Amino acid sequence: MSRKKKVPRWKKVLRIRKTMATLILIGAVAAVAIAVANSRRTPIAREDTQMTPQDVVDLLPPEEEEESQQEETVGIGWNYPDAQGWYTVGDAKILSGYTAIPSTNVVAPGEDDVNSTYMVLINESNNEIVSQKNATARISPASMTKIMTVLVAAEHVSNLDDTVTISIEVTDYAYSHDCSSVGYLDGEVTTVRDLFYGTILPSGGDAALALVNYVAGSEEAFVEMMNDKLEELGLSETSHFTNCIGLYDENHYSTVYDMAMILKAAVENDWCREVLSAHVYITTPSEQHPDGITISNWFLRRIEDKDSDGLVLCAKTGFVNQSGNCAASYAIMNDGTPYICVTADAYSSWRCIYDHVAAYSKYTP
Repeated sequence: MSRKKKVPRWKKVLRIRKTMATLILIGAVAAVAIAVANSRRTPIAREDTQMTPQDVVDLLPPEEEEESQQEETVGIGWNYPDAQGWYTVGDAKILSGYTAIPSTNVVAPGEDDVNSTYMVLINESNNEIVSQKNATARISPASMTKIMTVLVAAEHVSNLDDTVTISIEVTDYAYSHDCSSVGYLDGEVTTVRDLFYGTILPSGGDAALALVNYVAGSEEAFVEMMNDKLEELGLSETSHFTNCIGLYDENHYSTVYDMAMILKAAVENDWCREVLSAHVYITTPSEQHPDGITISNWFLRRIEDKDSDGLVLCAKTGFVNQSGNCAASYAIMNDGTPYICVTADAYSSWRCIYDHVAAYSKYTP
């Protein structure tokens, strides 16, 4: 896909200064926007709420942003396991199973490299932990929870082209819990396929709730299925879910190690892997959105030009105050070795991305 030239750094700095100089005006506009949003009862995307200067640049008018069109999802040549329990992705071999053990020379990442409080890096060719920091400590998984949401849903959906009508209960739930959203409106008709992409790319609470209602009839029933899946993966003693979105609850918890195993299971599912690897997607046109809604996985779009010594194929981010910025990603290094990295409690969304870059580039053999 053709891309426009990158904006010179000096021009970005100038744009930031101009933006900061008009904060009062922005505040007034924001107040009006919030009032309008309240009147329409439309949920607002709030995944990454801790801003950095680069985040400000990203929120400026997109006249010099990449072309907004649907990209083809990454095809990574997946095959099912053979008799020895190996999967293959291209030339990479991945050992199946959901238990990883520390390597003989596991290292703790340096603070200057990985700032996140919690981190695990796993070599999927031998199921060895090569680097870790508080990997088994309890965390709030935030929207990384949605990896399990799409995994369980994928195992129970037979028709991705079936249609779903978005209800006022779904939009109100997302709004009242201040969830990130796709932007669906009451009465909008969409497809099950779109709900999967909407759950992952913009971390849409509206899409996630509509999806689980479609699959199980209610969020409560679906959460039982999520916890059954934890038991199946052998993670039920250290992880437990109370909702499908990742809202904070003291009984909704996991570890970065467990989230790595959940991502591994999702990557081994053909449909989940396709959704988790999409950079941009346009939803099916509807009466409310005749051109569809363009949604993006900003983690993948921001990390793709960073030097991680490989290719980051799949990712899901998360943020609540109790978790800080967190992310789970799957990558294949230049030598063909597959890795999974999960971090939690970074101080910004960009710091989270650079923690994954450092993990892959500095702590893989």
